[in-house]
Amino acid sequence: MNVEQVRDAYASVAGLYIELFGTSQQAHTDDLAFIGRHLSIQPGNVLDLGCGPGHLTGYLRSLGVDATGIDMVPEFIAHAKAAHPTGKYQLGSMRSLDVESGSIAGILAWYSLIHLPPQDLDGALAEFRRVMTPAGTLVIGFFDGDEIAAFDHKVVTAYRWPVDKLSERLTRAGFTEVERQHRPGDGTHRPHAAIAAVAAEL
Repeated sequence: MNVEQVRDAYASVAGLYIELFGTSQQAHTDDLAFIGRHLSIQPGNVLDLGCGPGHLTGYLRSLGVDATGIDMVPEFIAHAKAAHPTGKYQLGSMRSLDVESGSIAGILAWYSLIHLPPQDLDGALAEFRRVMTPAGTLVIGFFDGDEIAAFDHKVVTAYRWPVDKLSERLTRAGFTEVERQHRPGDGTHRPHAAIAAVAAEL
């Protein structure tokens, strides 16, 4: 699985994905509260990495956050710019961010790390840490599981993570967990988890 395959898989279903998930009203209220609680307090730039249709970037901006959405799928960025004309959206890769080191106050990676093979996660987290200010906040949403394992996601292969294991990876990358959230599966949705963490001093 490579970046181009993930990009092309999402591009092929962009219209349906936007229909199903394209507004913040379609997000779980607990998720919005978690995201807002940790990222609305940031006094600087916040990146929504893997922003998809741009709905969560728009939500953050509605809270007064200086948020920029970044995604590698052109169809998502085009929709985000049309749906949120006052927002900031750009094509880009979360693995190589075109921003200065230590310049970003917060990062939202909401289900945007799920397609990374476990051996590639540390590199992505290191890039997040590179661009963040001291005590900047990272919020991650992901699929929960009893073990690190691949599964057949509806778009392209994804990975589930035990919360403790992902928290360990965050610690290794220079972050300190401050809160976690868990929601069990319900027969329709897979178990969900989220972690908020702050960047430790380098």
